[in-house]
Amino acid sequence: MTDSPVPFAPTPIAACLPLTPAREQALRAAVIAEAMKWQGASYVQQGNVRYSAIDCAMLLVRCWVDSGIFQPFDPRPYPPNWHLHQSQERYLDWMQTLAREVEVPRPGDVVIWRFGRCFSHGGIIVNERLHVMHALAEHRKCTRTDLDEGFLRYDRGKSRPRKFFDVFAPLREIAA
Repeated sequence: MTDSPVPFAPTPIAACLPLTPAREQALRAAVIAEAMKWQGASYVQQGNVRYSAIDCAMLLVRCWVDSGIFQPFDPRPYPPNWHLHQSQERYLDWMQTLAREVEVPRPGDVVIWRFGRCFSHGGIIVNERLHVMHALAEHRKCTRTDLDEGFLRYDRGKSRPRKFFDVFAPLREIAA
């Protein structure tokens, strides 16, 4: 018997195939529109109350499902503060399962940051200036910030480690 890690979340099933370039552009716009609807929603661990209570993982899920990219799925439950007590890369592993890492993000892509001992916080890139919509425990709400907002830096001003992901890349591969 192998000791394989428990996935952070199930791998969602695409609801948007076939994915044409025009459809991808429309879906990217829909993801951004969904993300913007959550601005000001209260941060609640594992929250999923439409436009009023959310956390960073469920924000991604809601934006993807409600824009029609994936069929409904639910990654909960996941332990609170798991990222502070272990080095297991649950969030990163989940993102690598359903998206492809990219060097240069586009609106509608995902960014994840390292907090604690591993990558554990994410958001949606909402414009060309790389503003991000994300649900923040520190701000107690879902808000739009710069990619390098103060709290996303270490004490000496250095940016936190971060990675960008294109959730559409695997769907383009299927369509090819």
